[in-house]
Amino acid sequence: MMTALRSRRGRRALTLAVCYGAIAVFMIFFLFPPYWMAITSFKTNQEIEGLKGIPLIIQDGATLEHYVDLLANSDFLLYFWNSVSVTVPVVLLSMLISVLAAYALSRLGFAGAGMIGTAVFLVYLVPDSLLFIPLFKIIGSIGLLNSKWALVLVYPTLIVPFATWLLIGYFASIPRELDEAALVDGANHWQMLVRIFLPVAVPGLIAATIFAFTVSWSGFLYPMAFLFSHDQQVLTSGTVTTLIKGDVYHWGGLMAGALLACLPPVILYVFLMDYYISGLTAGSTKG
Repeated sequence: MMTALRSRRGRRALTLAVCYGAIAVFMIFFLFPPYWMAITSFKTNQEIEGLKGIPLIIQDGATLEHYVDLLANSDFLLYFWNSVSVTVPVVLLSMLISVLAAYALSRLGFAGAGMIGTAVFLVYLVPDSLLFIPLFKIIGSIGLLNSKWALVLVYPTLIVPFATWLLIGYFASIPRELDEAALVDGANHWQMLVRIFLPVAVPGLIAATIFAFTVSWSGFLYPMAFLFSHDQQVLTSGTVTTLIKGDVYHWGGLMAGALLACLPPVILYVFLMDYYISGLTAGSTKG
């Protein structure tokens, strides 16, 4: 009896050790790039360019010169404001379209709703590298080239399909008896959506909102394709075009700009991670 118990404990300890070892390996793998960025952003230019330096540590003392130069002597704050002015309307517009589309596809019961819902999700699988050329022609034909508002128009094409698919799972999980009770009480579809569906689907809404924020904040291909002048650039493209001049890479400033640019999504994920995980898992299995 005792031998079997010790054997089970030994197997359990070995399993835990293997699991924690695998987690440690993945943590090191995924955290190494941010660590490298942070270390590089605090190094002097001489240490970054020196051949005798050790990349993984700071040898000559930490410095804030890259952050000071980025904030005081570049258009970084303008790029930051442009990113905010693009991200906020993109998130609002994308969520409005996604909520209405998900409600219609999951509850109105018209012919072909299921097929349309599947097609909406399949659209999400089309990479933006295949879409930016036709979108470039469309944006040019309506006179929005070199305008940050072009991003407000094109980013929802990346966000709405996934957000709609996610919310369809939530809305479809709500018992139809609630619909019937609401209709008996005289509620219309708009009142049902606002008073019944949205409160129940809060985790899904938060997950979709975080996804929309991440896509619109961190997008790189579309800003590089549609924006040319520095006053219209957003963080992702503006920082690169400012700190890469020909074949000269200002690595300290690039790493400092990348770290500052990723802070808003990181903060958002830290505070809403539980909602994001529950929203993704529940929305992908319900329905």
